[in-house]
Amino acid sequence: MAPIDTPSINMRALLYFDELVRTGSMRQAADNLDVAPTAVSRAIENLEGFFGAALFERHSRGVRLTPAGELLAERAGRTLREFDHVHRLIDDLRGLERGRVGLYASGAVVASLLAPALAAFSLAHPRLSYHVTIASAHEATEAVIDARADIAVTLFAGSLAGMKPHFRAGVVYDAVMAAGHPLAGAGSVSLAALAAEPLVMPDPSFAARRAMDAMFAADGLTVTPLFETSSLEVQRELVLTGAAIALLPAGTVERERRAGTMAVAPIAGGRGVATDVELCVAEGRQPSFAAACLLDFLKAFMAETMIAAPAG
Repeated sequence: MAPIDTPSINMRALLYFDELVRTGSMRQAADNLDVAPTAVSRAIENLEGFFGAALFERHSRGVRLTPAGELLAERAGRTLREFDHVHRLIDDLRGLERGRVGLYASGAVVASLLAPALAAFSLAHPRLSYHVTIASAHEATEAVIDARADIAVTLFAGSLAGMKPHFRAGVVYDAVMAAGHPLAGAGSVSLAALAAEPLVMPDPSFAARRAMDAMFAADGLTVTPLFETSSLEVQRELVLTGAAIALLPAGTVERERRAGTMAVAPIAGGRGVATDVELCVAEGRQPSFAAACLLDFLKAFMAETMIAAPAG
């Protein structure tokens, strides 16, 4: 009996599919891949033959995923990233101490922790490169689990299946104000005094904001911030100009505090929002040489600059 002639799937077809999903345009995907549009079209036909289902609907402005295409897109990107990870591990076996490390981090830890750590680490490992994405704790942990990132440095992450913490340290959100603000000389600031001031806070989609609202609510206070922004830089600029007071970990404005342009005051009675900074990787995934080296360095750096908590 002759074998049944069935289509086969190949890595290039998945790469072309992934780029078409990202761009939504056959021509743009072809340009990005430096191939002819017909090559992308043939790759998609190969995949559609393999799965026995249409993956895209063609229309005048490009292409749109079908339900079957959405199902494949959800998994294809992760599959390709896992193959890239294996490629890096094979490079490690060959002794090629090079590569790229992807990090997702909370904006509140970048200036005070991640940037100086990366600056110091890069001097010892000049052949490595880094891609840092500022993201919420949820986005960071999802990126690590989905293999879009090697390492996550988060605040308000909580426990999540599939994540392995390597280091944990507690931080407290204090009141941060311009050095010339009337409250700058106070040893501490009450919640009632803060509620009467113009505040800049992250929007309610952030766990930090929800924790702040709960902190005020516990004292029967309802706060409507004058400014809402997810940008740490915007928060710092508004504080620096005296337009608002922010609630931030003191380390995020350490440079400004040393320069004498900002002041930090704890919340009276130790009432400030508290959380953990966590250094995490995906559970069960072997890190590449580059990621493993950086992970060890970050752990040591955080241990020197912060008070560690159990990370098991």
